Amino acid sequence: MILVLAGTSEGRMTATRLGAAGIPAVATAVTEYGADLLRDAGVEDVLVGPLERERLSSLLTGNNIRALVDATHPYAVNITEMALELCKEKGVHYIRLERPASQIPDHPLVAKAYGLDDAVDKALSVGGVLFSTIGSRNLLRIVNKAQKRETKLIARVLPDPKVLTECSRMGLRPNQIIAAQGPFSKRLNMEFFRFYGAGAVITKESGDSGGVDTKVAAALELGIHVVIWMRPCFDYPLLVSSPEEAVEKVVQKFLNY
Repeated sequence: MILVLAGTSEGRMTATRLGAAGIPAVATAVTEYGADLLRDAGVEDVLVGPLERERLSSLLTGNNIRALVDATHPYAVNITEMALELCKEKGVHYIRLERPASQIPDHPLVAKAYGLDDAVDKALSVGGVLFSTIGSRNLLRIVNKAQKRETKLIARVLPDPKVLTECSRMGLRPNQIIAAQGPFSKRLNMEFFRFYGAGAVITKESGDSGGVDTKVAAALELGIHVVIWMRPCFDYPLLVSSPEEAVEKVVQKFLNY
């Protein structure tokens, strides 16, 4: 059995391709929405809910997991650290599927940051409306910093009822929330940034498939500062950059186990 931590579109494609290749696989999703996306993609065996250490450990030992494909988001640091440790501990093959990084242009309006707080501080130093495109997971820290600076914040988040409820609890008003699922084109990003009067945009380096290229291009077209929270780095035992490559490696490991 192969375990796919399918927190991204690449993870869904990997789980689907494994099934098509006749390799038994189980995929995980944190939310029901993510689970529905997996099922819509044809994945039958889906586990829903957060993966705490004990639960992941039980999955690895209780389901005869031979290989784990970690296709979680590049910024899902906790689950990646946990998966690396448990796979090493239990002798399970670990394969990291991570979308290729974007080419960040060398431009005076583009700033790189190597932590969320650094990214937010750099964006707030620009002044004007702060437009966040990093989602809801770390949004509270941004809200708190923006409030202290008395800076208006616009947050673009997934159109999920639970996420919207959390945004309201953080103190965000409806006119500060954009509930929409990307990635978005350069033109659409420009319309968002222009309509809300963005002074600075904050984004993650989530790769072109995550839409960072069109965000940066839109911001530069409008002369808006953009701060990019660079992705964390790990020493992966095996790193691949596409679902096809992930399945190829899984087949090799699975058949030669």
